[in-house]
Amino acid sequence: MDYKEALAYIGGVAFFGSKPGLTRIRELLERLGDPQKQLRFIHIAGTNGKGSCAAMTASILKAAGYKTGLYTSPYLYRFNERMQINGRQIEDEALAEIVSRVKPAAEAMADHPTEFELMTAAALLWYAQEKCDVVVLEVGLGGRFDATNIIDAPEAAVIMNIGLDHTAVLGDTLEQIAFEKAGIIKPGTDAVLFEQGEEATGVVRRRCEELGVPLHIADFSQLVSEFDSLYGQSFTYRGLPYALPLLGAHQLKNAAVVLELVEVLREKGWKLEQGDVEHGLYAVSWPGRFELLSDEPYFVVDGGHNPQCAETVRDNLLRYFPDKRRILLLGVLRDKDYPGLTAILDAAADEYVCITPASARALPAEELAEHLKRYGKPVTVCGSIRDGVTEALRRSDEDSVVCAVGSLYSVGEIRACFERY
Repeated sequence: MDYKEALAYIGGVAFFGSKPGLTRIRELLERLGDPQKQLRFIHIAGTNGKGSCAAMTASILKAAGYKTGLYTSPYLYRFNERMQINGRQIEDEALAEIVSRVKPAAEAMADHPTEFELMTAAALLWYAQEKCDVVVLEVGLGGRFDATNIIDAPEAAVIMNIGLDHTAVLGDTLEQIAFEKAGIIKPGTDAVLFEQGEEATGVVRRRCEELGVPLHIADFSQLVSEFDSLYGQSFTYRGLPYALPLLGAHQLKNAAVVLELVEVLREKGWKLEQGDVEHGLYAVSWPGRFELLSDEPYFVVDGGHNPQCAETVRDNLLRYFPDKRRILLLGVLRDKDYPGLTAILDAAADEYVCITPASARALPAEELAEHLKRYGKPVTVCGSIRDGVTEALRRSDEDSVVCAVGSLYSVGEIRACFERY
């Protein structure tokens, strides 16, 4: 099996859909020798911020000298981004070899694994084969029945900001969604929580009390922004100084959660020198999250796709570009709460350019434009993502900013456009 065949096999089982439950992944991993039992994990769930938290955590562990696996989704450019060790994506040949080992085990099962289950099994097999010291494991969807939850008690279970997303699967209240995400908390671990409202916090706290798990909650009153610009920011947390290249006040809160996690790991015997922690945060890379792609003209891209993300993008636009005309390059998925998202974003929008994300679930740009007309602002429809970038830039000048937002499925192609600008 070569690389293309490996990707075709994984993608070819998409028709199985997303089926909650751990039965299939458990059987598949048993057939592969339970590679997950050879590894230690940091498990991260949440509606928003879990990818940034995972990237920061992995960067710190790498800086401290640990061979660190990172498992995230979705990808921006290439499938290989989902599986990394010390910032290096899995190579094509290695992916092909791993999938060739997973395929016969999967094909022997009466209940065939889903695409995400195959991918998770392949990643765990690779991390074990490469003898990682630790794997930072991002939940795909929810937590309790997510394929990543097949692991035993992790070093820490981290739960980031919880909001209303994937409500058809996880429930339509914060309490229901928090219950699903708190399912990654197991006896023998420590839980680390993003500071948030009591609706979600209460659910997580009760789960920890039931299992006898220590709960550590980030304290944002201890978080002080010292310097903030379009090129990075510095801050203190619990009196100690740090610098971060990621933009936005929300990233400082995400970093505070990571710093709580660092203390938990230190208590468990992990050697994380303060200099390594500082370097790990300073060196972190996490593209597509309020990322400045150009400053002549200003062009920002953010993969935010739900109302909670929209609040962050709106606040960042008003914070960093208070006096600019703001052009939103917008593309969304049909199954997301795009009415809620646009209602929030409109407070920071002067005009819109509509695109269709690269997904079968995308809302066509024409339909999005019809929806946006209610706001009474100029709306332009473009036939492709590249055309949308070109049109947004054509409409911008030194007194404006373009912000591309609405779906991570557009980010890779948008970023690629700037290779020629």
